[in-house]
Amino acid sequence: MATSVSVSDSEIESCVANYKDVVKSIADLSQQLGLQKQPRLVAVSKTKPVELIKALYDVGHRDFGENYIQELVAKAPELPQDIRWRFIGHLQSNKVNKLCSVANVAVVETVDSAKLARALSKSFASRGEGTLGIFIQVNTSNEPQKSGVSMDEVVDLAKEIYEDKEKAYSNLKLQGLMTIGELDGDASADFKRLAECRTKVVEALGIAEQDLELSMGMSGDYKKAIEIGSTNVRVGSTIFGARNY
Repeated sequence: MATSVSVSDSEIESCVANYKDVVKSIADLSQQLGLQKQPRLVAVSKTKPVELIKALYDVGHRDFGENYIQELVAKAPELPQDIRWRFIGHLQSNKVNKLCSVANVAVVETVDSAKLARALSKSFASRGEGTLGIFIQVNTSNEPQKSGVSMDEVVDLAKEIYEDKEKAYSNLKLQGLMTIGELDGDASADFKRLAECRTKVVEALGIAEQDLELSMGMSGDYKKAIEIGSTNVRVGSTIFGARNY
C-alpha cells in the first residue's frame, strides 16, 4: 500500500483539479436542491500516497477517509495533525487499540455491533479527553458479503449507544448512519432505505433529523445520494484516480 512514493507534478495537478471539480459539483447541486448545509466531502485516500493527500490539504481539504488500519497508522504521522481522519473500512474489535493510537482519528463510520462500540469507547478513554464520532453501518442491501447491522437491528443498537445506561459508550458520540450501496447497479434503493432507518432512529431517540447524519454515496453515485439526503459522501477514484491494489 502506498504511503510515500514518487509522484509527478502532473499527477498532483490532476488530483487537485479533480478535487476542485467534485467540490464544485457538490456546491452546485446543493444550491439546486436548496440545501441549508452542504454535504461533507470525504476524500477517500486508501492506497494513495501522502503526497497527493498533502496536495489536497494545501488547497484546504481536511476530511480524509481510510479503509485499512495499517495504512492509516503509517500515513497519519507523515501528514498535518489537523487532518480529520475518518475510518471507513471493516473494523475488528482486536484492531481497535491500533486505530485509536492515531492521534487525529475523528470518526469511525463502520460500527456494526455493540461489542465494537464498547471496545472503541474503552480504547478512546485512554486518551483522557474528547469523544470519538461514530456512524452505525447498516447493510441496507442485505448482501451477505457486506458488514453492517440489518435494518431491523439499527434502532436497538442506536438506542443502546445513545442512551448509554451502563456508561459503556461515554467516549463516543453517535453522529449518523452509513451504508455502502449496491455496487453493481443503482444504489438509490439503498440510499432511500438508509433515510428510512434515520427516520425510525431519530423518532426512537427523540432527536431532530438534522442531528443524525447520513453517510452514503461514493464516486459513481454521490450526486444521487445527495439528492436522496446524504450529508457525507465518500469519494475516492474520481479525485485520486484508479487504485493500484
